[in-house]
Amino acid sequence: MKQTPRAYQLAIFNSIMENGNTLVVLPTGMGKTLIALMVIDKMRKTGRCLMLTPTKPLAKQHYENIKEILEVGDDEVELMTGDKNADKRKELYNKGIIVATPQTVANDLENNIAPRDFVLVIFDECHRAVGDYAYVEIASILKDALIVGMTASPGGKKERIAEVLNNLNIKNIEIRTSQDPDVAPYIKKSTIKWIEVDLPPNLKMIKKQLDSLAKKYAQDLGALGFPPPLKQKGLFMQLGEKIRATDSGRKFPALIKYYALLNVLHLSELLETQGVQTMRTYLEKINEKESKAAKMLMKTPEIAEIKKIVYTSDEEHPKLKKMIELVKSLDGKKLIVFAQYREQIKKIEDELKKAGIAARQFVGRKDGVTRKQQEETIAEFREDKFNVLVASSIGEEGLDIPKVDAVIFYEPIPSEIRSIQRRGRAARLKEGEVYILMTKETRDEYYYWASLNREKKMKQILYSLQASIKHSQTNKKDLEKKPKLKGQTKISHFT
Repeated sequence: MKQTPRAYQLAIFNSIMENGNTLVVLPTGMGKTLIALMVIDKMRKTGRCLMLTPTKPLAKQHYENIKEILEVGDDEVELMTGDKNADKRKELYNKGIIVATPQTVANDLENNIAPRDFVLVIFDECHRAVGDYAYVEIASILKDALIVGMTASPGGKKERIAEVLNNLNIKNIEIRTSQDPDVAPYIKKSTIKWIEVDLPPNLKMIKKQLDSLAKKYAQDLGALGFPPPLKQKGLFMQLGEKIRATDSGRKFPALIKYYALLNVLHLSELLETQGVQTMRTYLEKINEKESKAAKMLMKTPEIAEIKKIVYTSDEEHPKLKKMIELVKSLDGKKLIVFAQYREQIKKIEDELKKAGIAARQFVGRKDGVTRKQQEETIAEFREDKFNVLVASSIGEEGLDIPKVDAVIFYEPIPSEIRSIQRRGRAARLKEGEVYILMTKETRDEYYYWASLNREKKMKQILYSLQASIKHSQTNKKDLEKKPKLKGQTKISHFT
């Protein structure tokens, strides 16, 4: 290997080889990939190895790292994606190391194109191993392989973490944070700064109307026996499932109110975090719908008042101006601006260019961008051909962009997983800064604190699980050392 592992990387590697299937949780930029390559280098001597990662750009990055760091040739490693036809893929699976996207491998296993004798499977960004994501199916089929899951953030709920562990058949956890003594010397300082803005009078008037509508629909749903959790998006979506599953006569009246409220809450989010232009586009989409909920909503006096403002004003959200000022103040530094909505990303890119700032957007393939275009954008950003990357969620996971000086959140997000990954884009090889634009007295504030609390909870859960597993492993070893008495039953270890 070309690189020498740090002490904590070597300790985690040794733990994997000693204890088997392992979840590795490390801060972004602290070398999860090198640990994976150490395990591949060890296991490839005994059989085929598979490394899975969610996106094609990230798969290509891992493929190049394997060739360079492990010093292996094209005859030993293969980048496997759906771009190659099935007959060609069947032949290429004979190579010793396969780097692939999960859906391709899941399909190939189902169709008997891929072999099932892998001795190692690495699941990169393994927090995705929930629900019906392809990781789950692959792990169930390749259950005899050594499994290593890698992530910076498996989630802030015990149920979700347990689901990941169960789906990947993991019995061992190795977690490190920036506070751990063997990691702290390598952590580059990252400062987090809030930049607060106030909603202008016009937007406050819209917010008042939307709050009134939300309260009205929430009361109606409560009267029908379905009180909605307005501040928790996940629980609110679960309420929709509950209503759809009911057999009572309240089902359809409740669904109409629910979908109307869902649209109101989304309009509120757009208002508080994006601005008038994005709201206008969404109102037009609602107006085109034929559903009873949409028609009912568009006939309300509150929406009539909102439309008067939205269609007569081009007032931008104050965040946009503040963000331009911030980027100008960071002149010469390499930045990533993260934003939620595709339309807003385009708007930010346009406004930065108008201000004379070299900016480029980085979005997913569902937005009509090809993989080649994605790779070219990242390559040109790395080569300093432009200074500001305006990214959707695709920029959060794993891509190697090492020289970023600062990350700007155009809005806070409630997901602790995504917040950790966004922050991790800064301070990888040098000190960095994180700026969070926050609209006062809006869901921006709630989302920020929700994410922070979930992150703290995630670490507590992981440390608790890790301690339980290590305690169980110690007890198992002690039992194995003792002479077994006649009739004694061996106690199984923690799962």
